[in-house]
Amino acid sequence: MAELDQSTTVIYLLLEIEFGTKHEQMKRQVMDTPSVVSLFSGAGGFDIGFDQAGFQTVWANELNIDACDSFDQKFGDGFITRGSIIDHIDDLKNLSSPDVLIGGPPCQGFSVAGYMDLNDPRSELVFTYMKALRILKPKAFILENVKALAVLEKFRHIRERLIREARAAGYNTDIVVVKSSDYGVPQARERMLIVGFQNHSFDDFESFLHTQREPAKPLRKAISHLGRAGSKTNPRICKAKVTIAQNPILRKSPYAGMMFNGQGRPLNLDGYASTLPASMGGNRTPIVDEEQLYGGLSPWIDVYHRQLIEGGKVWSNHEAPRRLRRLTIDEAATIQTFPSKHVFSGKTSSVFSQIGNAVPCELARKIALSVKAVLGGYKSNSLPNQIKVA
Repeated sequence: MAELDQSTTVIYLLLEIEFGTKHEQMKRQVMDTPSVVSLFSGAGGFDIGFDQAGFQTVWANELNIDACDSFDQKFGDGFITRGSIIDHIDDLKNLSSPDVLIGGPPCQGFSVAGYMDLNDPRSELVFTYMKALRILKPKAFILENVKALAVLEKFRHIRERLIREARAAGYNTDIVVVKSSDYGVPQARERMLIVGFQNHSFDDFESFLHTQREPAKPLRKAISHLGRAGSKTNPRICKAKVTIAQNPILRKSPYAGMMFNGQGRPLNLDGYASTLPASMGGNRTPIVDEEQLYGGLSPWIDVYHRQLIEGGKVWSNHEAPRRLRRLTIDEAATIQTFPSKHVFSGKTSSVFSQIGNAVPCELARKIALSVKAVLGGYKSNSLPNQIKVA
C-alpha cells in the first residue's frame, strides 16, 4: 500500500467523519494508489498534476519525439509509448482497467488560435479517445480541450456526439469550463473538461472542484523570483526581436490589440498572462517589460498606448525599447506551473511548444484531487462547502 500523501490523508479523515469506520471498502479505495492511463500526454503536465495528487500513471502515449523525451525525464527512461495512438489503440486491450483515463487530444481544429478546421485530421482524435475509453473501461475519465469546443455553435454536434458516446459506454458525463487563474495558475487560460464516472455523479465532481478554487498570484509575483532574462537563474531566452507595428490595431486595453508585429502581446504583470500558445518561440511569444518587472518603472506599454489613443504618432524606431523582450522558457514553464526542476528536451521552439500545449500542472492537480474525492465516496451534499483539500 502506498504511503499517504497530504491530500489523501485529508480526504480519508473527511470520509471517516462522514461515513464512520464501517465503510472499509471505501477507505481502501482512497488509500490505494489509483492508476492512470494517459493519452496525448505531451511533456507530462496532466500527469504531473495527477502524480502530485497521489495517482500513478501506468501507461502513456505521445506522438511528438521531444515531448516523449521530456515525459521520460520525469517518469523514467522508456516509460512512454511513442507514436500515434491510432497505431497503438490495440495495445490498450492488454492493459487492466485503470482508475482514470486522462488526455487532451490535439485542439488545432477547434482552437480560436488555429484555423478551426473540422476537416483537420487531428480533429478526429477526440473520437479515438472515446474508442480508448470503451476499450479500457476506467472508473472515471477526463477529456481536456479548448473552451471553443464547449461553447461554439459550430461545434455543437461534436460535443453532443462525445457526450452521447460516453453515456452509451456507461458514464455519467457532462461538460465544465474552467479558468486556470481560478485554480492557482497565473494565466487566463480557459479549458473545457468532459468528465465522466461509471458509478458516481458528475455533480459531485463539479462540487468538489469548486472547493479547490484559489486565486492565482499576479504574474509579477509568479515569475519575478527567476531573475532577469539571460541571468543564471533565467537563462533560456527567446531571441525574437520586439518590433513596433507601423499600422497598430488599438483596443481599449494596452494588453490587447496589435501594437507590435507578430501575435505576441505584452503581458500585464499586475494581472494574469493570456493563454500561452503552442506557437511561442518566435514573434508570437508574449512580451515582458523588464524594467517594470525588475526596475520599478511604470509600464512603457501603458504610456505608449495612451499616446496612440490620444492621437499621437507611432514610435519612430522600428525596434521597440530594449526594456521590452520576449517571455523566457523558464517564465513560460512557471506560468504553466511546471515544477522548477522539470527538464524539457528539444530545441527552444520545441520546448515552447511543449509548454504551450500542456495542461497546467496545478490545474491538473486540483482536477485530480476532485476525481480522487469522488471515487472515494464524496457527495456534494455530504460535506461542508468550506472543506478544502490542499
